[in-house]
Amino acid sequence: MKKLSVKIWMLLLLFITITIVFLMKFTNFLYEELYVEDTETSMIEIAENLRGTYKGGAVTNDFIKQTEDFNRFSDVEVFTVRNPKELSACIPFDIDYESLIGPEERAQLIEGEAVIKRGYEKRFNREVVSVIYPLVDENRLEGIIYVYVPLTKMTEMASKDVIFLLITVSLLLLLMAWISLKTVQKVLVPLDKLKVAANEMAVGKYDTRVDVKSTDEIGELAKTFNQMATSIQEEDEKKRDFLSIVSHELRTPISYIKGYGEAFEQHLVPEEKKKEVYTLIVQEANRMQKLTNDLLTLARSEQHQEVHISPLVLSEIVREVLQLVKTLADKKQISFTVTIDEDTIIKANEQMTKQILINILENAIHYSPVSSSIKIGNELAKNDTTIHIQDEGCGIAPEHLTRITERFYRVNKARSRIDGGTGLGLSIASQLIEMQKGKLIFTSEVEKGTTVYITLPIWEE
Repeated sequence: MKKLSVKIWMLLLLFITITIVFLMKFTNFLYEELYVEDTETSMIEIAENLRGTYKGGAVTNDFIKQTEDFNRFSDVEVFTVRNPKELSACIPFDIDYESLIGPEERAQLIEGEAVIKRGYEKRFNREVVSVIYPLVDENRLEGIIYVYVPLTKMTEMASKDVIFLLITVSLLLLLMAWISLKTVQKVLVPLDKLKVAANEMAVGKYDTRVDVKSTDEIGELAKTFNQMATSIQEEDEKKRDFLSIVSHELRTPISYIKGYGEAFEQHLVPEEKKKEVYTLIVQEANRMQKLTNDLLTLARSEQHQEVHISPLVLSEIVREVLQLVKTLADKKQISFTVTIDEDTIIKANEQMTKQILINILENAIHYSPVSSSIKIGNELAKNDTTIHIQDEGCGIAPEHLTRITERFYRVNKARSRIDGGTGLGLSIASQLIEMQKGKLIFTSEVEKGTTVYITLPIWEE
């Protein structure tokens, strides 16, 4: 299979050859058509001017001599004869009188019309264009004015320099071929680099990049490829981190359950410790259950399934969610200040909206100090409403703020089981808000607290 570069190069070379041949043919056409047409016009003007001096009657010797005198200074050959058969004595080549003036041409001349002819002449191996003007008196052909020019073809004009012409054309072809080859290489070398890089990406080398500095479409393609490679590399790293974190999160509770289970099996747990161990096993099982539920919710949200939307009274949804998180808040003596507009009706999915609020409120409760307050309110706009949830927690540094919706991302890199839940809550909330065509924004100050803004569309009658 031929390379694309060879195909393009051959195609360009073919185009160049066709162009040169076409220009040669077209130039020859222009010469033979326009030049001949201009020559015929000049010959007609000469013949008409000479005929204008004819006064009628027999053609005199003076008129013939006048024509001969004009012929000495003219670029064309001009003769006047009384009988067309006398042309053979005037022109420098033999001519067939019958082929020159046939019955139709003779009748045309008697009518006073000119005859324009172009014919091949063997002696000169070229065409001759001639104009025959009649000298008519009382419907009698007294004589003719014969004007002719042997046509010089383009090839004849260049016959002396044919070798030079061939060399010039050949060099031009070589030059155009070299230029086209360099042009093709400039275009295809980056494409070849892209092909090599794509093959490396296909075998898992996601750190592959293409070094293309051009600013044309190829450069844009390379830039897009590099961006794609970066995204794939980041996704691959996220996948590896995801699997590592999931295995880490599951390994700890499984180790507890397995260890205490074996201890019970071998009767190594004292009677007074059994209740404490039972409680610990249940806590770890609940932790595993919550993690698997969050993973399932996250997987479903990423599938972008069709969302059932309905009108929901925002204040009722908030009150129901507060009841669900009340037990968790009471453990830290956290109170809620709610200023939700009772008339706000949002356009959303009920279960998704509850899950969003639960995840964000649980996160706020977890990072809020004991005996603090969480404020919940909303502001109406033309087509949507923005719910704000403000806590008095430790806050988030700016470098972490843009990444807190990433899966398993925690500000505390130690990832201790005390510092947070599964690490999926905000990621799930972000996905669910996006599925409902909403927005999620965070603002925070370290040691002062964090405010979460949830924007959802309102229901319009």
